[in-house]
Amino acid sequence: MVLTGCVSTVSDTHSLATSWNRDSISGRYARTPDQVYAAAVAVVQHNGVLINEYIPHDTTNTVKALEGRVSNEKVWIRVESVDAKSTQVDVQARTSWGMTDAELVHELEKEIALQLAR
Repeated sequence: MVLTGCVSTVSDTHSLATSWNRDSISGRYARTPDQVYAAAVAVVQHNGVLINEYIPHDTTNTVKALEGRVSNEKVWIRVESVDAKSTQVDVQARTSWGMTDAELVHELEKEIALQLAR
């Protein structure tokens, strides 16, 4: 018997879920939101395809989000200003069957950090 449900994504949307393990990771950087968002877009485009970019409802321009596909898995990334000097990025991924993929999430967050270091 398989239980399915719906989970909230870091971009304030919803996705199919068949497991409720941790599926996201966060990182903070001493960079502007625009720099972190550009790095996130570059990482997704390098590893897969960018599907959608948007500003989540009920937020300001200090929050941006994107949805993409990497290795045929859904990926969501949220970039948000924490204060005047730091920005937080939240990365989340789920397989087409709704399972978590912590390894992919960790890899993408690490690649965003490396992209910012360049």
